[in-house]
Amino acid sequence: MCRALIIGAGGVGTVVTQKIAANPVFSDVMLASRTKSKCDAVAAAIGGNRVKTAQVDADNVAELCELFRSFKPDIVVNVALPYQDLTIMDACLECGCNYLDTANYEPKDEAHFEYSWQWAYQDRFKAAGLTAILGCGFDPGVTAIFTAYAAKHHFDEIHYLDIVDCNAGNHGMAFATNFNPEINIREVTQKGRYYENGEWVTTEPHEIHQPLNYPGIGERESYVIYHEELESLVKNYPTIKRARFWMTFGQEYLTHLRVIQNIGMARIDPIIYNGVEIVPIQFLKAVLPDPKSLGANYHGQTSIGCRIRGIKDGKERTYYIYNNCDHEQAYKETGTQAVSFTTGVPAALGASMWAKGLWRGAGVFNVEEFDPDPFLAELGPQGLPWHELFDVDIEV
Repeated sequence: MCRALIIGAGGVGTVVTQKIAANPVFSDVMLASRTKSKCDAVAAAIGGNRVKTAQVDADNVAELCELFRSFKPDIVVNVALPYQDLTIMDACLECGCNYLDTANYEPKDEAHFEYSWQWAYQDRFKAAGLTAILGCGFDPGVTAIFTAYAAKHHFDEIHYLDIVDCNAGNHGMAFATNFNPEINIREVTQKGRYYENGEWVTTEPHEIHQPLNYPGIGERESYVIYHEELESLVKNYPTIKRARFWMTFGQEYLTHLRVIQNIGMARIDPIIYNGVEIVPIQFLKAVLPDPKSLGANYHGQTSIGCRIRGIKDGKERTYYIYNNCDHEQAYKETGTQAVSFTTGVPAALGASMWAKGLWRGAGVFNVEEFDPDPFLAELGPQGLPWHELFDVDIEV
């Protein structure tokens, strides 16, 4: 039996906790965050005293270690902020805990993310005999597992990989972000970046775009942005000639983003206001709707998947593997919208893969380095059914 500690009580943490609490492979479950009352609310909704709660500052290694030594988790599921990945990994090493997260490390003072900081922990986790699983949400996460599944079953060589992420939902707000506003805005306003012929190509934000068709949704304008799973996938599948990540944005959303940037509200450096130091984007986060509050009025679907072109038995083929998730169904099951649901379900499932001994090893791993089959066998029953299309027009 496995003891699981979840850090982070936002929308994703809510889903992770519900799914882990419902899984009998986990004997003991704890949810911890900076604000214990949020954890208590999630635990109360689950009921049965199944989930213990605690307050912890995930920026503080000593405080994390005090909690880890008290609860003695076998695995720590990090769904806190990406800024806190390294402190939580440090605490796991100090206390002998295995680790899983959904997003790679990002420094607070720079809108930049890459795996180098966490890959640098490889030798320490290996020497400790501990497993660290990186990027086990949907994207990154399921998208990389979809790629691993394609490589295992349908391709001898993958040449072109396009990850496509469409949110065709409507929450009724003039402007809101689907996950932490600070992280979301930093991610989608940075320069685009994709991999081609062994090199990384940088573009202006949203410079490359075209309409793409999404199953059950239709045509949506899609934009090339940078996303971290590209970095690990081109490393682990060296036959890839080009890898890109596409995300849909409505024109109203992009207009709001431009205004936010133009008036300085996307700044991540501190300013002095009335004698108090504030960071504009953190202030903006405080006045925008809480992503967890969007679920009740959210309608429509997300559609996320991989469009792949490569070689099988000497012949070129195309392949499209994807999931569509309904916002209303996600809210009915977990009280969260589909973006939280699609991130939280894979994180909980990845933790169960470790707990069952299916995804283990000493060191730091991206999810595509494990066997995709047992994970995908359970993904549908957990609420995220996936579909395959063969030799179709993948548009990209």
